[in-house]
Amino acid sequence: MSEGLLGQLRRIFAPRSDAQAEQEGEREPPRTRLVVGLGNPGKEYASNRHNVGFWTVNRLARRHGIDLETGGQAALGEGEIAGHKVTLAKPRTFVNKSGGAVGNLVRRLGLGDARELLLVYDELDLPVGKVRLRARGGAAGQKGIQSIIDAVGSDQFARLRIGIGRPLVQGKPSWDPEAVAGYVLSDPPPAERDLLDQAVERAIEIIECALAEGIDRAMAKYN
Repeated sequence: MSEGLLGQLRRIFAPRSDAQAEQEGEREPPRTRLVVGLGNPGKEYASNRHNVGFWTVNRLARRHGIDLETGGQAALGEGEIAGHKVTLAKPRTFVNKSGGAVGNLVRRLGLGDARELLLVYDELDLPVGKVRLRARGGAAGQKGIQSIIDAVGSDQFARLRIGIGRPLVQGKPSWDPEAVAGYVLSDPPPAERDLLDQAVERAIEIIECALAEGIDRAMAKYN
């Protein structure tokens, strides 16, 4: 097979980003309509590393004058950000069982495409304070994300991950389940909390950009 023909086939079958599809005249990808921050409900968990998704949604709501009202399986608020109507949510289920609440929200709001959902949550495999936006992806072993994929029936939703780093055991990063559980369910020390607060502010900027310009452009600008 000639190199020219191989090149044509690669272009035909290569995955394209939403931005590329839009440039080629296809339908504009759906805008984010639902932003969900993950965390554990209850005052005893409020300052834990695992609740950085809640922190983000709380501050985003305050910045845009959106009231979060508790009812059913989630605290919900509807408003406008960057000229787009959006629902902000914090499930009242624990992180590992977030799927039921998020699936119900997707159905309740009539989301017709998983790409209208954006999740915000903590990430062990990113350094403390690092923020990364992805347009889609698997669960990477996280039970809460897997439960959402199962409930929504798709992994084609965006996720904004805020790094909390891994716990250190004898000076080395640990994957031990007990060490990890104790770490994510504990409060960060002041210096680390400062880094996470800065990360939350950056996460809010990314969400605002994603709502204004789309996920692909936010990724290009901030990742």
